Amino acid sequence: MPINIPEKLPVREALKQEKIFIMDEDRARTQDIRPLNIVILNLMPEKEKTELQLLRLLGNTPLQVNITFLRMATHESKNVSKSYLDTFYSTFESIKNRRFDGMIITGAPIERLEFEEVNYWEEIKEIMEWSKQNVTSVLHICWGAQAALYYHYGIGKYELPKKCFGIFKHQLSDPTIKLVRGFDEVFNAPHSRHTTVSSEEISKNPDLTLLSSSEEEAPFIIMSKDAKHIMITGHLEYDAITLADEYKRDILKGEDVAIPKNYFPDNNTDQRPLNSWRSHTHLLFYNWLNYYVYQQTPFEWD
Repeated sequence: MPINIPEKLPVREALKQEKIFIMDEDRARTQDIRPLNIVILNLMPEKEKTELQLLRLLGNTPLQVNITFLRMATHESKNVSKSYLDTFYSTFESIKNRRFDGMIITGAPIERLEFEEVNYWEEIKEIMEWSKQNVTSVLHICWGAQAALYYHYGIGKYELPKKCFGIFKHQLSDPTIKLVRGFDEVFNAPHSRHTTVSSEEISKNPDLTLLSSSEEEAPFIIMSKDAKHIMITGHLEYDAITLADEYKRDILKGEDVAIPKNYFPDNNTDQRPLNSWRSHTHLLFYNWLNYYVYQQTPFEWD
């Protein structure tokens, strides 16, 4: 899927080097099709890394996609300059009168805080409420998934005895669901989180379907019955070295963190990790865009 992104967005060159199909605005205007409009609420501190991870996945199917990046107006980022955000990111106030075919809400390193303690929680609530009428399908990742479960379905999170950190095997509950079409019965996915949610609460909720759980019986892929909300508690979008970078960061900060499970070859932190989840990541994003965005969204929003 060719993606239409700002001409001067820094990750544009990295995407070109990976041979991701990028379309400029002039060519996009000449195509006699209605592109998909996707808004990405990027809450991760290292914006460019997350941009690259998500854009390479959104650029892997046959249709044109217009990307809008969204930031919090009520939060000042410590890792990205104001000029960068002003140039490439919109605020909710500037897009709230638009409608989007799909939305992605990323994770954020704030999971140990209660939701109400997050300084932009009220703004997040406003955005999630707006998405009910203005977005066809929303993909929520990690903390974004926990926030959606809490806000839309009243399911809270709780802290784990130790960080869930590494590569874990996951099982499918129903491989016939279109979101996981093409998945193996057992597949790998990265996790990096201090909190989790209850499988029992999800299973008891009539509006939710638990599609996949980890080998430790933790919920992984959850979907609302109307397919409006898809919650992924881990990080399928991560690169091969992302967990290694997080591990080194935590060590430098003096945190008591264990080596990521099932990650470094021979558990040797000097060896480069291998990406054993890439194919399922591409499948999930392809299936979401195809079955739950493209085939469900109206050609013209009323």
